[in-house]
Amino acid sequence: MTTDARRKLIVFACFLVTALTLIPVVMMILVAFQSDAESMAAKPSFWPSSWHPENLTRAFDLVPLGKYLLNTIYFAAGTTLLETVTAALAAYAFARLNFPGRSWLFGIYLATLMIPSQVTLIPQFVLVAKLHGIDTWPGMILPHAFTAIGVFLLRQFFLGIPAELVEAGRLDGLGWFGVFRWIYLPLSKPALIGAGLMLFLFQWQAYVWPLLIGTDTKHILGPVALSNLQGQNFTDYGLVFAGAVVLTVIPLVVIAGFQRYFVQSVSSTGLK
Repeated sequence: MTTDARRKLIVFACFLVTALTLIPVVMMILVAFQSDAESMAAKPSFWPSSWHPENLTRAFDLVPLGKYLLNTIYFAAGTTLLETVTAALAAYAFARLNFPGRSWLFGIYLATLMIPSQVTLIPQFVLVAKLHGIDTWPGMILPHAFTAIGVFLLRQFFLGIPAELVEAGRLDGLGWFGVFRWIYLPLSKPALIGAGLMLFLFQWQAYVWPLLIGTDTKHILGPVALSNLQGQNFTDYGLVFAGAVVLTVIPLVVIAGFQRYFVQSVSSTGLK
């Protein structure tokens, strides 16, 4: 097989995988604009026979979806900011600071990724409850302000920064934090944005933890609000999917705006 044919085959395979991945998203959008009878039919037709954009306004009328959307932005942005800051500091320590047991500690820290979140859910809830953090933003955000995956990604990038730059900064009188502030952070913009984007998407779709901690309307998030659109005996799927479309718009905008940084981050952290 020639190189050109192999390249075309790879492109076709990527296109096919992308198309299969987008099928649920396309179905969600189409059902969001169907009538109640059409979305609940025994033999559903995914292409609407008539379009019903009023499903979007009905979703906002039944629940304060706009406020819940702002709550989701506040939660995801606040958690992502703290996660990125703590991950950058920890990654810098694991990459450049020499201290006893550094490799063992980093391995143990990464091993926490294998622990299912359901295992730590109850202990976290009990701790937050004893600290009177139920129905508070600190109680929702702070338990998720630390991430092992963010530390791993940023550490891989930091290891690729030449040690000569660190030595030059130290000779110029910079302390270890000064090296981090004036050398590592400016050079790590793509990695920081890429890791922050990935963490933002994780927090945007958070459901179980916000469901347990945020019980009043001031702290209900969008994914939790979607469950409020479901009835006990009847569910208007057109209405639910209309709300899902609204919640999908902002992540798509964020991904479109920062896509190139995310690609740079992934490619850079994989070079090591």
